[in-house]
Amino acid sequence: MALTQERFNQGMTYAEALEKMPRNKPQIEKNTPLVKLSDADLAPWRALSEPLNVSILVIDPCPDVYTNLPIIQKIAEATGKLNIRIFMRDDNKDLMADFMNGPYESVPAMGFFDKSFNLKAVFIERPKVVTELRAKKTDEIQASTPEFGPVGKAAADMPEDVRGRFSAAINEMRAATLEYYISESISEFKTIATEIGSNAAAKWHGNLVAAVA
Repeated sequence: MALTQERFNQGMTYAEALEKMPRNKPQIEKNTPLVKLSDADLAPWRALSEPLNVSILVIDPCPDVYTNLPIIQKIAEATGKLNIRIFMRDDNKDLMADFMNGPYESVPAMGFFDKSFNLKAVFIERPKVVTELRAKKTDEIQASTPEFGPVGKAAADMPEDVRGRFSAAINEMRAATLEYYISESISEFKTIATEIGSNAAAKWHGNLVAAVA
């Protein structure tokens, strides 16, 4: 559906969304201080001629939601150029239909719109380079620990006790790569702002399953 001002206004503010996401909220509060924005990161946002409307589809809980939401919120606070409204994905399937990642309802799904609600850019889930790095490190974990292997073996196919240890190893890896994740998201958002500022055609960014737009 074409997003309208009326439909956009039905979304939650950032503060309202935190109260609607009790499982994401503690992680968002934990991750927020890790977001460090430089003047260079913010410059293309500040240079925009007018504020953008940003619709964000989320679920609770979701690591990509609680990693990226504090970043985009901090950009909004620092620049005054983003008017954010947040929607729970499963209650807003009409909006999700416009941001499908191939067959997947990936979140967060962020749509950046001008004041007339023309779509200017899309960001889905997380930067692709983060997905690639974590996949590589997962392979390394499985290759170095025989009980987790062979490489590519699904956690669901492991005995329960092994699955628990594998999950702990993956969580430790994700924690170790969190700063890289945040840095890459900041960089990708900067690219989005630069493209919008140059009036480039709307592009899709993030962890896309196929080339889109």
